[in-house]
Order: sequence, then structure tokens, then C-alpha cells
Amino acid sequence: MDMKASLVQKQTLKLAMTQELTQAIALLQYSAQELAAFLEAKSVENPLLQVEFKNITQLDSNMDRTRKKPKRSFDRDDRNLIEQIGSNESETLEEYLHSQLNFLKASPIEKVILPVLIENIDENGYLNLDREELIKRFAVDKEIIDCAFFKLQSLDPAGIAGKDLQECLLIQLKRQQRSRENQLAITIISEHFLLFAEKKWKALAKILGIDLKDIQKVHDEIQKLDPKPGAVFQREQPAYIVPDVIVKREGEKLSVGVYDALIPKISFNDSYYRQLSQHKDQEVNKFLQEKQGDFQWVRRSLEQRKETLLKVSMKIIEKQPDFFLKGPSHLSPMTMREVADELEIHESTVSRTVREKYVQTPSGTYELKSFFTSGVATTENDHASSQSVKAAIEHYIMEEDKRKPISDQALVEMLKEQKGMMISRRTVAKYRDQLGIPSSAKRKRFE
Repeated sequence: MDMKASLVQKQTLKLAMTQELTQAIALLQYSAQELAAFLEAKSVENPLLQVEFKNITQLDSNMDRTRKKPKRSFDRDDRNLIEQIGSNESETLEEYLHSQLNFLKASPIEKVILPVLIENIDENGYLNLDREELIKRFAVDKEIIDCAFFKLQSLDPAGIAGKDLQECLLIQLKRQQRSRENQLAITIISEHFLLFAEKKWKALAKILGIDLKDIQKVHDEIQKLDPKPGAVFQREQPAYIVPDVIVKREGEKLSVGVYDALIPKISFNDSYYRQLSQHKDQEVNKFLQEKQGDFQWVRRSLEQRKETLLKVSMKIIEKQPDFFLKGPSHLSPMTMREVADELEIHESTVSRTVREKYVQTPSGTYELKSFFTSGVATTENDHASSQSVKAAIEHYIMEEDKRKPISDQALVEMLKEQKGMMISRRTVAKYRDQLGIPSSAKRKRFE
């Protein structure tokens, strides 16, 4: 074997990750808001790139906006001034409690302690302060601290300033009209809270010497209480979701289009280019060429982004016609690899395309990535989507007799016999947890 060192020329093809290619990939996965921010930054560094931003209030009023942008407290709507009269939307929990102190009989030292307590109430309305530390801080007797807590807990909303959920519920129960049911609820929450919360009702009924129906009535009353009395003052409004793709139905036909009204329009600053191109400075000409090329790249990348989004969306509709024609329960299993192979693009391209993109359909607005689901085997040697299985589980549980709730094993058998879906008990439990549905033991009612 010849082990001598030598110089050899070899020609190979290699894809280099240039800065432009990296930015093009990033551009594809940008949401409409991220893309607008990117173009704004580009317009700052490139004087030849002009960006025309659009106001959301100028958008089509028929758009399905399922989420609003948060409104700042100093924003005003001059068109609805009358509706703003007497509005307390900007009032915080702390302000609301302070306004009630003016009508509260309190000693001078209590008037010093109460504002401190109010400042330490969290957003849910709980107050978890060490009373021993307060005694040392204000150099007062324990009775004065306890009295300040009691007066604070007498304010609205009911349940405020409890140290935890248990005390919060007790405060609300003690405000209600006294009755046998009310006294039983106070006893259960104060002395047997864990047994009640964990729904170990048979053991609880045996300890108290009462019937399970009595505990069920207490449970129903507890459900009417507010576990987070301070949360009502958290008035942050959700932001609008403006869909990136719109699917319309005309009879049995579906049409799809990219909705890019939120994406700023870009244009070439021709007058600025002509003005600077008159200079014969080589540095200026080089600068113009670079910025002109940068503009052309941005324009091509935007066109490619729109084209790719449209292709992927059309392929989703092609593979999921029943979803758009019959409803969400008819979603079929589909992977990104399937779409990528049929479009002859990389799977990562599909992933970037659907990232934080939304589609408006006749049945509502959904994330594009929600159409990609795993499959569940059926008795017909076919596959059903996990979403279909979840919809079936939810339907069965909604229709069940709450006195005899359906177990996970029974759900397995029902799905196989009635829907032809073959699924394990463990998977049923997982899907049920994802739907936020408790186990059959915790769903059981005794009346």
C-alpha cells in the first residue's frame, strides 16, 4: 500500500449555509408579527427598502379574530366615550380594597397594618404572611394582628386574604346563611379538607356518620364558590389571532388563499437610488449595489414564503377534506413527512412553514400544525387520528350516567366495538388527562 503524502484535487458539490440562506429559512418560519418586526428592522438598515405598515383597524371587518391584542390602560377609544363612563376596568384589586377601608371601623394601629396586608395580597387574592413576624414588626399583641386579618377578610370580594384555598373557601362559607348543609360544609372544609378534595368520600362519610348524598350536596355548593377571588381584577385582554390562510367552502368545493393583509408592503425607494447613483464615489456605488441586492433578496424571500405557505396549505386541504366539509371530528392522521414527500421538500420546511400560522375554516380558526396528528389502528385495517379518538372519548363521557361513570377499560371496549378504534387503556387514560377529564372515581355522583 502506498502511504506517501500527495496533493490531490477533488471536485464536490456542497451546500453552504450563507447568511442569506439562513435568513431565508428564518423568514419562512416567522409569524406575521415577527415578519413585520423583521421588515421594520430591515427598513432601518436599508434606505432603499420602503415599508408600508398597515393598521389592524383597516382590515376586513369580516375576519374571524379569535384573540385580541392587549389594550394599554392609557389607550382611548374616542368612538365609545359614553360606554366608558363609570367603567372600572382599570381598577386593581389593591385599589378596590383600599376604597373599602374608608368605610371600615378600624383603630389607628389597624389603619397602619391594613394597607401593608393589602400590598401583600397576590393576584389570586391570597395572603400568606407570617403573623409572628407582623407582631414583631409592629410591636403589637397577637389579638391586634388577628383582628386586622379578620377585618380585611370581611371585605369584598368574598374569600379575599385567605392564606390558601382551604381558608379562602371557609371565609366564603362563613358568610353564607347558616343551615345544616352550610354547617356541614364548614366542618368538612375545616377538618377534613384533604379527604374531601381527594374524593375519598366513603371514608369521610364513615367518619362523620352521614350519607354520601350529603357530601355530594356539599360538593355541589363548594363548586359555586370562587377559588381565586382576586383573579377577576386581572383584566388583561387576549390578543387577536388573524389567520394566515383562509379556507372557504362553496357547496362541496373548497378554496384556499393566503391572507397577508397584516404583512407590510415593501417597495424600492427609486428616487433615493437615482439621487445617490449620480455620485461617482466607488464606496457609494458599492453601498447602493449591496442595498439593491438586499432589497431583491427580501422581495424574493417574501414571494417564496407566500408560495410555500400556499402549497403546504393546499396539500393539507387535499389530504383532510372531511375535516373541512364535515367538521373537526373527521380529522385524519397525517404527518409532516407525508406532506413533505408529496411536495418534494424537506420535512423541516413543512415544520417551519406551519409554525405559529393559523387557518380560518368554516368551523373555526386552528393552528396549521394541529392538522398533523398520529394515527390509531382500527378494525378495518385503517387509521383514525388521535383527535378523532379524543372526540369520541369526550362524547362518551358527556353522555354517561354520572352515578355509574364509564371506566377507562370500558371506554377501550366501546371504542373498539362502536368506532372500530383499537387503543390501549393506558392511551385512553393519557387522552382523558389531556382533555382535562378526571378518572371515573372522581366523576362519580351519589344522587
